[in-house]
Amino acid sequence: MIASLDLFELLGGFALSLAIGVLGYKRGALSGSGVVGALVTGTLIFGLGGWEWGALLIVFFVSSSALSFYRARDKEGLAEKFAKGHRRDLGQALANGGLAALLAVLSQIWPHPLWFVACAGAMAAVNADTWATELGVLSVSPPRAITTGRRVEVGASGGVTWLGTGASLAGALLVGLTGGLGLMGQGWPAAGALLLAATAGGLVGSLVDSLLGATVQAIYWCETCQKETERVIHRCGARTRQLRGYLWLGNDLVNLLASIAGALVAVGASAVLRSL
Repeated sequence: MIASLDLFELLGGFALSLAIGVLGYKRGALSGSGVVGALVTGTLIFGLGGWEWGALLIVFFVSSSALSFYRARDKEGLAEKFAKGHRRDLGQALANGGLAALLAVLSQIWPHPLWFVACAGAMAAVNADTWATELGVLSVSPPRAITTGRRVEVGASGGVTWLGTGASLAGALLVGLTGGLGLMGQGWPAAGALLLAATAGGLVGSLVDSLLGATVQAIYWCETCQKETERVIHRCGARTRQLRGYLWLGNDLVNLLASIAGALVAVGASAVLRSL
């Protein structure tokens, strides 16, 4: 059964997403294709899910964009390691918000409160991962591979630090709080369950992202610079060779899989909490 659509909410979602996209483009947080991605995902999330859903997207976009510019000069030397910079493109927009948009569509086809829980978990995961990356690379302690515990270079895929893990938890908690406030009308138990479930989903999703980055994500090697990178073409202009991982599994897909993990964990945690 398809729920009734509110044309005004769709138009409102489109207008707000357009405004955010244009602002993000002017501030350097989005590329041209990123604006398109933000417009598509934002319209679906706001227009179909409602303002409670849209608030999750806003919290992610605003907080993660702000952190990407935080101490940017200190992070400039690490840009060569990452597949993309802080200016998000279409692929990144869909990887971060695509699942939430799909869940908003599904909530109209088969209405159920767990769709919102899944959305909160997904957005908590991508927010947690972004916070972990943006702040974790500033850690004074060297990162260690999540799989072996060995020291790795700063910015290396799969590298984790205590600062990054703490930032991940804080990023997940922020989205969880936002989602919990959206359920305040259902009472404290529902809001509290959503807060805990989304936070758990976000933290687990971020760890899944690191695990995939350390094991199966496509990682390349630049012979010219003698450096590891996520880029097929390094910043120096040289073509890299594949070092490990699957060629088809890039950073955007890893982010999407992490958001799926976050959504699933949030739904499972919510079911457990509500049964207590």
